[in-house]
Amino acid sequence: MKHTNVKESLSTQVAVHTGVESARCYQCGKCSAGCPMANDMEYTPSMTMRMLQIEEEETDRKLLESEGIWMCLTCEMCISRCPMSVDIPKVMDYLREAALEKKAQNRKADKNIINFHKSFMNMVKKTGRSYEVGLVVDYKLRTWNLLQDVDLAPEMLKRGKLPLLPENIKGKEHIKNIFKAIGK
Repeated sequence: MKHTNVKESLSTQVAVHTGVESARCYQCGKCSAGCPMANDMEYTPSMTMRMLQIEEEETDRKLLESEGIWMCLTCEMCISRCPMSVDIPKVMDYLREAALEKKAQNRKADKNIINFHKSFMNMVKKTGRSYEVGLVVDYKLRTWNLLQDVDLAPEMLKRGKLPLLPENIKGKEHIKNIFKAIGK
């Protein structure tokens, strides 16, 4: 019988919401060895999995407040290298959303990353996929970094890397329903 006053560990929350069991990771380190962002992360992917396995409140808090969960590119290099197919990108996505929900992020450096994440998710919600111009506008309005990288725009436009209109995709309503279902 489960006691109602016992707090669920972050590892348990991850498993419930993503289906990823942190205990499956046996710490081979292949995920971190292949991660293009590992050198810049406070906690590498393998360290993140180990911290989840520890199941201590203090460790969970440190993980949710870390920059590493925001630096993950979701490139899936880690899962492609993992002998146990542990879906670390899915874990990182959940950790980011949990950090936002619990207002766990507290570093000034994280604010730009978090604003970018919100802008990206907002564009996916609106257009069904990433739309660069809309993403940039949304991000600039959140951060007020209006002139940051403005010198890159003309060359990107010239090369066709910044389409002025979002690509029309089928099933946008399905994407909107997903966001509605999760309450975001």
